[in-house]
Amino acid sequence: MLEKKLADLKRILKSMESVVIAFSGGVDSTFLSKVAFDVLKDKAFAVTATSATYPQAEFEEAKKLAKEIGIRHEVIVSEELDIPEFASNPTNRCYYCKSELFRKLREVADQYGFKYVADGSNLDDLSDYRPGMQAANELKVRSPLKEAQLTKADIRELSKQMNLPTWNKPSFACLASRFPYGSSITREKLTTIDKAEQFLRELGIRQLRVRHHDSIARIEVSKEDMAKFVADGIRERIVEKFKELGYTYITLDLGGYRMGSMNEEMARWQKG
Repeated sequence: MLEKKLADLKRILKSMESVVIAFSGGVDSTFLSKVAFDVLKDKAFAVTATSATYPQAEFEEAKKLAKEIGIRHEVIVSEELDIPEFASNPTNRCYYCKSELFRKLREVADQYGFKYVADGSNLDDLSDYRPGMQAANELKVRSPLKEAQLTKADIRELSKQMNLPTWNKPSFACLASRFPYGSSITREKLTTIDKAEQFLRELGIRQLRVRHHDSIARIEVSKEDMAKFVADGIRERIVEKFKELGYTYITLDLGGYRMGSMNEEMARWQKG
């Protein structure tokens, strides 16, 4: 079954003839870029958009991964904070972000005569709230992984077989996802979150989110990592660092890390 999905992906990419890929350096876009480069060679083009919502560490890793794959790589600027509808953080925030991104990628594709723009959405993304998909549909962005019926687990397994270093990389979402809907997003807040999460990674915590609730930092980590927070000296270091960053209260979410946890409150709104 996995071999068939990979064959389908290669067939889809070959039929596209040329493609500009939205490349973040995450599990999905790295896998897509690798297969696209294998199939299309110089007709596959990875483009990374930098912005305040994209951590510097992720950007540096994306550049390194593109070089290792061998795919042509270009960096553009996509500053979502300049879009009032994005900065005010409505529930469809991602729509405005993706619209900006995909329009710029379409400009790159047109500039170099490439036929398609593609993103790394996979089959599992259909089960979550993804307003960015509306932007993809409106701007005719292809999602080859989804078209080939590839799930996140499929992509990780195939990435492992291809020796891609991202096969077990923790899931990542842009820093804007750390805010409750309706809470304004600013460059200063994004910088604070980025520094807080980088500090936790340096302590050896891989899968995490620092959710920003004004003076409260709500930390989500995997259940396996929770014990680290009460280890000798670690709790004190975290409290000291987070207070230095401006948080008054530092909490550990006992529910643990879960993708899209900020959507839980929206679900309660909808239920009334």
